[in-house]
Amino acid sequence: MTRRLSEILTGAAVILVAALFLFFALGRAHTSTGGGYTLHAQFDHVDGLSIGAPVKMAGVQVGTVTSASLDPKTYAALVDFTVRDNIQVPSDSSAAILSESLLGGDYLSISPGGSPDMLKQGGAITVTQSSINLETLLGKFIFSAANLATAKPSAAAPSSPAAAPANPLAPPVKAQ
Repeated sequence: MTRRLSEILTGAAVILVAALFLFFALGRAHTSTGGGYTLHAQFDHVDGLSIGAPVKMAGVQVGTVTSASLDPKTYAALVDFTVRDNIQVPSDSSAAILSESLLGGDYLSISPGGSPDMLKQGGAITVTQSSINLETLLGKFIFSAANLATAKPSAAAPSSPAAAPANPLAPPVKAQ
């Protein structure tokens, strides 16, 4: 009887921990910014940025990504996002898609500009930087390192100054 009771208690504890984990995970994913106004930005690509991703200024969440779509004319990614009403975004601000860690978790980062004019409802941030694809970056690094390793070494450096090529800017030296 005690073995069965310990199995039941262990199972209940596992279910409770799983339920708590699910509760916190879903609660964090659906964090609301409490309304706000909508802004737009256009990117070359938005790899890893999802609907509901945080919008941050100076590392503080100020909004949420609400939609991402493709412009059929320019084939650029159009991102709509909300910013809390109490946050003003200067009209010359820039936006970049950044990653919270190597494992993902992309977010939209706004770097405020210095303009006295502020973006209003429906305004657009025009200076943008698309996300950096880590796989592509690592691939370029690996192939460039492989190319350096297999490249033929250049001619050996001269071992003595007499063997070095003459400096074309130096005056000619007369032989004695």
